[in-house]
Amino acid sequence: MKYALLLMGRTEDPECGETGGADPSEFMAFDKEITEAGIVVGGFALEGPELGVRVSESGGEALVTSGPFAESNEFVGGSYVIEVADIDEAIAWAKKSPGAKAGHIEIRPVADY
Repeated sequence: MKYALLLMGRTEDPECGETGGADPSEFMAFDKEITEAGIVVGGFALEGPELGVRVSESGGEALVTSGPFAESNEFVGGSYVIEVADIDEAIAWAKKSPGAKAGHIEIRPVADY
């Protein structure tokens, strides 16, 4: 089964981001371990939420809003898509991620359609 491991951070948390949280070398070591396990089928890293743009619609008009977004205190910093036997194995990998130290890892099954 495929699962997305979403590496989540909090915009107001000083322990998350460039000045806090896990050391980049910890992420590199985790990336190497999970990749060498042969379970990674996709993923990405994202720049900070302040560089994001949101597109929505209101009253039939498209609205474009530049980040950061005050109403949202969490952001996705990146993800892994992994193929493992079950949710328990996905949880075991999420527990190993340094992203769980200052933020959290959201695990979601990947829809198969």
